[in-house]
Amino acid sequence: MSEISQLEPRAVWGIFDEITRVPRPSKKEEKIIAYLEEFARSRGIEYKKDGIGNIVMYKKATPGMENRPVVTLQSHMDMVCEKNSDLDFDFMKDPIRAYVDGGWVKARGTTLGADDGIGMATALAVITATDIAHPALEALFTVDEETGLTGAFNLGADMLKGKYLINLDSEDDGEIFIGCAGGVDTLATFTYRPEVAPEGFVWLRADVSGLKGGHSGDNINDGLANSNKLLTRLLLEGADKYGLRLAEFDGGNLRNAIPREAFAVFGIAADSAEAFRKRADELGAEFAAEYKYTDAGVTLRVQDTERPAQVIDADTQLRLLLAVQGCANGVLAMSYSMPGLVETSTNLASVKFKEGNKIVVTSSQRSSVESAKADSAMTVEAIFRLAGASVEHSDGYPGWTPDPSSRLLAIAEAAYEKLFGVKAKVRAIHAGLECGLFLEKYPHLEMISVGPTLRGVHSPDERIEISTVDKFWRVMIEILKNIE
Repeated sequence: MSEISQLEPRAVWGIFDEITRVPRPSKKEEKIIAYLEEFARSRGIEYKKDGIGNIVMYKKATPGMENRPVVTLQSHMDMVCEKNSDLDFDFMKDPIRAYVDGGWVKARGTTLGADDGIGMATALAVITATDIAHPALEALFTVDEETGLTGAFNLGADMLKGKYLINLDSEDDGEIFIGCAGGVDTLATFTYRPEVAPEGFVWLRADVSGLKGGHSGDNINDGLANSNKLLTRLLLEGADKYGLRLAEFDGGNLRNAIPREAFAVFGIAADSAEAFRKRADELGAEFAAEYKYTDAGVTLRVQDTERPAQVIDADTQLRLLLAVQGCANGVLAMSYSMPGLVETSTNLASVKFKEGNKIVVTSSQRSSVESAKADSAMTVEAIFRLAGASVEHSDGYPGWTPDPSSRLLAIAEAAYEKLFGVKAKVRAIHAGLECGLFLEKYPHLEMISVGPTLRGVHSPDERIEISTVDKFWRVMIEILKNIE
């Protein structure tokens, strides 16, 4: 048995250990869906699966609680699949290499998938428990939360009967969330003309690495570096002063992750190469100084590489680099209605060369104010349209407006204070949750979002604090037995 499965409460950790062994990238949840179906069938649990792949398991109330409102426990199946670039790992085949490090559970070189594997494990532990008092329960597991909220968007209209919904996808012990930001993605596409890589150039590869990365909602106000923005500073200066010709730019991966790494392949005229290398060293030192308090691991490395077959045309190169340099990134506005909450932000998530001589720049905008979300997306669009790119937006998703008068909130607050002698903080979150979409389909729902303490989510630094899982479990039991 693994060391993870021996942690307390074993009912939760044992299931979480199983989940880490099941591949579940976003939009490729077939194996975790099969796991959940077998979990239900083997235990005689009634369940339903809708056309998109969402699963709901049902459990009857314990004696004496049959007349209390139905509670839905909700978590998502998929996980963010990020790894260190030097690690040989296949998220479609390999189990997560989870291990205990002091008071935390971590993964070796990859995301852990505690977001939202620990929520899934907790819901499954509740559904299978025989010693917990509770009303009738529904355990909802949605697909593709991380890259499109596809499961929530397409949730079957007949799947839920609950009055209360507890979202198990938050990341801070002692905090109860009652609202979240809405979001939208903006994709800018450049079409370039390939040209033969010129003679008489020194060919180099620049790598920006060592950044913390993180969740583009939760960590956007942590002062973290963005690898795409840093690399662009080097490339733009190289183009302006040293005649740089760009062959490739690859930075970031996921729309909802602050990019940790980026690289570019380019040429510098031979007589300027020495001066460029010196300036690159200076920029690397500048980057380290800028982020020594918030992202101290940032490094810039430039090394020789082979001559590529082609470069992009100079006009597209300039328009691309100017647009990425000019595009906003980070916090755009703080909330006045809820002090300390980020109201509006944007994350310049990735720059990718695609087939057909295309370069796609992906960014995501979030806001708890719908009009501000639209405005920030239009602001990003304006930058790229001025640079000659074609721009499109995703459908986006709505925010979740706080309801401080919720009876479910009052029950959760009382449960936490009774167990631990302190009041839980009631907050809204800048990250996106599925709750706004559930409310559109089931407007009668009262909802909260809770969870144990996770850090470094959406990056290989993801970790979960062991002691808070036990607290989370105890709070869930206390809430359920006091539902009314």
